[in-house]
Amino acid sequence: MNIYDVIKKPLVTEKTTLEKDAKNVISFEVDRNANKIEIKDAVEKLFKVEVCDVNTVNMAGKMKRVGRHYGKRSNWKKAYVTLKEGSNVDFFEI
Repeated sequence: MNIYDVIKKPLVTEKTTLEKDAKNVISFEVDRNANKIEIKDAVEKLFKVEVCDVNTVNMAGKMKRVGRHYGKRSNWKKAYVTLKEGSNVDFFEI
């Protein structure tokens, strides 16, 4: 699997920003079929950092309603990547 297929997008929220500052943990939305080893390799190659640990969570899609019609968003996978000391990723570089 290509590294650009493994990592879909970074998750930049208030909670993930606080985790990044306090614990050096960054969050990504990843491919549902990707495993921890593929995620670790993709992050290391893409951002040129050293990864300490990877935790994954399968997120269930939410039920949504438009008028009287109901639908369901897709299920997706989230990865919490812990970086080694001294490694840093800045998504908003100037």
